[in-house]
Amino acid sequence: MSNTSAGSHQPVRLERRGDIAVITLDRPHKLNALTPAMLGQLSGHCRTLEQDEAIRVVLVTAEGERAFCTGADLDAFAENGPLAVWRHWVHTGHEAFRQLASLRQPTIAVLQAGAYGGGLELAMACDLRVAADTARLGLPEVGIGTLPGWGGTARLVSLIGPARAKRLILTGELIDACTALEWGLVDEVAPRVEVTGAAERFASAISSRSPVAVQLAKQVLAHATPSNAETLESLAGALSAVTDDRAEGLAAFRERRPPRFLGT
Repeated sequence: MSNTSAGSHQPVRLERRGDIAVITLDRPHKLNALTPAMLGQLSGHCRTLEQDEAIRVVLVTAEGERAFCTGADLDAFAENGPLAVWRHWVHTGHEAFRQLASLRQPTIAVLQAGAYGGGLELAMACDLRVAADTARLGLPEVGIGTLPGWGGTARLVSLIGPARAKRLILTGELIDACTALEWGLVDEVAPRVEVTGAAERFASAISSRSPVAVQLAKQVLAHATPSNAETLESLAGALSAVTDDRAEGLAAFRERRPPRFLGT
């Protein structure tokens, strides 16, 4: 899979590596700052992935050594009036990040460098985050007279709790990767040269499991509450029980061999 044709350059690329897809921000000279066009490309890639039953995991990566993503391109942002900001920035960003978060396949953000503002919101829209030990993270929007506008408030509270979310958003401070790991904002920290490998190990572990069960589990986790978890688990468990993957998993367990899941 590749949405990049010969001789063209897209600032948001989509490639396929076996059963793993890779979305890459490729605008390093601008620190991978996001434009409305890039958000539109991200939405398009998500629609493509949603229809691809062969893809089991999605990595979200970025080019460059200076930043994973610094958020919205402020030069482009400043060119817009209030209505244009609403139409072309807030709505488009929410839509793109919502599509990423709701993909059937698990997603892993690979933070080879800092993630700030909308860049961190992009990472938080993924299911897992692996960060380089040199990365810094934060939501500094209050320093330029605005606030997180692409789902960052709710997702940050969900990940690290309201008290720490208030601290990060109201002060605009940046935290290092180790603090982010301690707080639950990232799931693993690795030396910079090893961060991609660490994310790929997560991806390989997930892709070796039953894709039907993994995707059902992701959907249940996204919507479960103490009041409805029992119902959702019962429905998802009943569906998984009649799949070929379930039969293969039980057979492999009895025969003491690795399972060969086909996603059916």
